Amino acid sequence: MAFDEMIRADNTPREPYKDYFDWYSGQDRGHLIGKSQDAENIFRKTGITFAVYGHADSSEKLIPFDIIPRIISAKEWRKLAQGIEQRVIALNAFLDDIYHKQEIIRAGRVPRELIERNTAFLPQMIGFRPPGGVYTHIVGTDIVRTGEDQFYVLEDNARTPSGVSYMLENRETMMQMFPELFHLNKVKRVEDYPLLLRQSLASLAPPGCKGKPRVAVLTPGIYNSAYYEHSFLADTMGVELVEGSDLRVIDGKVKMRTTRGYQAIDVLYRRVDDDFLDPLTFRPDSQLGIPGIMDVYRSGNITIANAPGTGISDDKAIYSYMPEIVEFYTGRKAILENVPTYRCSEPDTLTYVLENLADLVVKEVHGSGGYGMLVGPTASKKERADFAEKLKAKPNNYIAQPTLSLSTVPILVNKGIAPRHVDLRPYVLVSDKVQIIPGGLTRVALKQGSLVVNSSQGGGTKDTWVLED
Repeated sequence: MAFDEMIRADNTPREPYKDYFDWYSGQDRGHLIGKSQDAENIFRKTGITFAVYGHADSSEKLIPFDIIPRIISAKEWRKLAQGIEQRVIALNAFLDDIYHKQEIIRAGRVPRELIERNTAFLPQMIGFRPPGGVYTHIVGTDIVRTGEDQFYVLEDNARTPSGVSYMLENRETMMQMFPELFHLNKVKRVEDYPLLLRQSLASLAPPGCKGKPRVAVLTPGIYNSAYYEHSFLADTMGVELVEGSDLRVIDGKVKMRTTRGYQAIDVLYRRVDDDFLDPLTFRPDSQLGIPGIMDVYRSGNITIANAPGTGISDDKAIYSYMPEIVEFYTGRKAILENVPTYRCSEPDTLTYVLENLADLVVKEVHGSGGYGMLVGPTASKKERADFAEKLKAKPNNYIAQPTLSLSTVPILVNKGIAPRHVDLRPYVLVSDKVQIIPGGLTRVALKQGSLVVNSSQGGGTKDTWVLED
């Protein structure tokens, strides 16, 4: 039986939900259904969409939103925040180490081949330290819960974590529709995120920057699945949204075309993958990047967030070593545990995984968005057999994990409420300090019994409330 975060087995509300539950109990169901439809209309008018590659109607998908909030107590949040901060500090130290002294490899805590043969490891970053020594400026840490005090990190997103625009729009929508709830409950703010993001990015401008740093968001363009978010963040930060074709290298700086000529960019929040960032350094066929930007970067004339090469820290094979990584760089055991992880690259482990596919979740080490994975308990015999062949062909490409009983939070359905599985992605800003936004994006598996929360796989979102003490 999954742990329900809102309602105990005796149908009484858990402590964080008491005020909300009393309010909900006095509401007319038809009124709430109407509010749910109002929320959908707000999202539609605002244009809060995402694309699913391979679908003909990919440009028009709305992300489903459920109006019952996920509520986290101040005490629960303190534990999560401490664990997240510890982990993010360790990730940044790990990145600095593997591109410099590689002490963790020499200590035998992480295998050398796991780093050097990893496609996310960029030799171009060896010996280079980004401005401020920060590699992971924006991190999204995916967390799941299995019990009252049981939280696990499911994965780290240190390349270009997405979804923060949904967190902000979810909060704005809830405040617009249910202002009375925010008088009943002391909910920590998330609305300051764009301001905090801009301040955090600007604080890491390169040493040669004079005056107020010019920040821009680099997008692959309107056909990217997260284009809404790119434009949203540029707009709410009050900075330029640019594509590679808007930028060029002039006199050793990356400059943006404007009506007043070319203006230098000091900090580039890029939402373009490493491979496409610089056709002179990486993929020569890239139309999305800026030729020569890596030379400018390495010469110290621009800050790129997140730093190129950070992708190795959210590789799922590296994830399996995170308990060792955290302890190595912080000197303490991890506050937040990993989900037990089997590395299919190891022959004995591969045999175990193949024999137990019906009970495991198998993921690609570089996968995201719920693609390329097998959820063993819900897969057919044929699906498991087909996936076994993929595993045998490229075992290095996969890790496996036990199927956790994820916690549930009720969603609104026509007959009332029904429990659905959730995860949580808090967002972290790193500069000379670590700032964790109180809450994050709660993703919910809207299909009964499903454990897959990704929007690309039919999942939805909720507003996440962290209560004040």
